[in-house]
Amino acid sequence: MALVNRDEGKKVNSNINVTPMVDVMLVLLIIFMVITPMLNNKVNVTLVNSKNAVAMEDASKEDAVTIAVTRDGKVFLGQNQVAIDQLGSSVQDLLKDKPTKMVFFRADARAHYGGVEDAIDSVRTAGVEEVGLLTDQHGAPGAGGM
Repeated sequence: MALVNRDEGKKVNSNINVTPMVDVMLVLLIIFMVITPMLNNKVNVTLVNSKNAVAMEDASKEDAVTIAVTRDGKVFLGQNQVAIDQLGSSVQDLLKDKPTKMVFFRADARAHYGGVEDAIDSVRTAGVEEVGLLTDQHGAPGAGGM
């Protein structure tokens, strides 16, 4: 009877197959690229519909100062809730290094007009030169930023 020598140990391949990992990373990259623009406006407000909206491209920039007024009267600077008496000083701090002093307002359609007016007055007394009111385009639901 003869002994059979097997050389299976010499055939073992220790290379790592990175193709599945690259596929998963590309899928995750695409998901994050799609979701990231949606994360800018965390405060949910139903914007007013207007017929003659003017496009404001600066409102969608990352460094744009956006103030949201909800229907229950809460005021948010970016994603952080701010008291109305502290809004002016907070906006001044954000705009001190910017050449253009423009603030964008996202007011809920059901918000009390007096609350929105108080927020605009607080910002204007803080030295803001321009105020943009963001609305939805009439007939184009979810247009945002128009």
